[in-house]
Amino acid sequence: MVTPTFRVSVVVCAYTERRWDDLVSAVDALKGQTVAPHEIIVVIDHNPALYDRAANSLDGIKLLKNVNKQGLSGARNSGIDEAEGDIIAFVDEDAVARSDWLEKLLPHFADEGTMGVGGQIVPRWLSGRPRWFPNEFDWVVGCTYRGMPKDSNPVRNLIGCNMSFRRQVFDEVGQFREDVGRIGTLPVGCEETELCIRAHQHCPEQHLIYEPTALVDHRVPADRGTWRYFLKRCYSEGISKALISRYVGTGDSLSSERGYVAYTLPSGVLLDLSDMLKGDVTGIVRATAIVLGLAATGIGFLVGTVS
Repeated sequence: MVTPTFRVSVVVCAYTERRWDDLVSAVDALKGQTVAPHEIIVVIDHNPALYDRAANSLDGIKLLKNVNKQGLSGARNSGIDEAEGDIIAFVDEDAVARSDWLEKLLPHFADEGTMGVGGQIVPRWLSGRPRWFPNEFDWVVGCTYRGMPKDSNPVRNLIGCNMSFRRQVFDEVGQFREDVGRIGTLPVGCEETELCIRAHQHCPEQHLIYEPTALVDHRVPADRGTWRYFLKRCYSEGISKALISRYVGTGDSLSSERGYVAYTLPSGVLLDLSDMLKGDVTGIVRATAIVLGLAATGIGFLVGTVS
């Protein structure tokens, strides 16, 4: 595909100095794109010390403070307000976009029916991937999971670490809801899911595209490879899904999850049990993790629905 000419604003949000080296790597990767972005916007989320450090150390960027409610949604919205691009893309501060990331995303926008494009998020486990951690649950660490399409395909929603939208999406349907989404390390989210569903409800004839060759590497620290984090994140996902169901309706908010629960997870259990029979003793543990992860998510959804 030929890459069309668009002005692209890439928004990176940061909230802690503990990820300073990650932020520098993320910005450097964006500066090295084969298709150069029009601008790189770094939004600092209510952290004056981090803002001052970025102002003194990062060049070639547009540096902003989050002027909205603290949290990822507010920070992204601050970036949207100041973005000049026709396309607004987002990548996390602890992720590194491959050099052809934008080159792979942008051709899909040549189709006027495409309102957004996202890519594959590859986990980079800093302490090695736990053998018990099922691939079907890589969304727990913000990455692409087994069950996503293997080729370019329309999807219900994009994942926040690797997504882009036409500017008019925000002009027509509004920005990210600031009462939904991550604040610091609090493992709640789904703000991008809610936005994507809201956009599709407003423009049902348009679509969102998943492009698996548009790659971003996402760092996963050791503390996210624990059972405690796994179950907490699953539970929080259920809470988040219950919350966005109030905004967009249960039918749309759970449309992808039905197939995931009915086909992807049972297939994963069978695959892991097959691995066990072939001599991989951790297969039974991964199968157990799938069952427990589903249960924790379901409990979170019920609690969120009732409360």
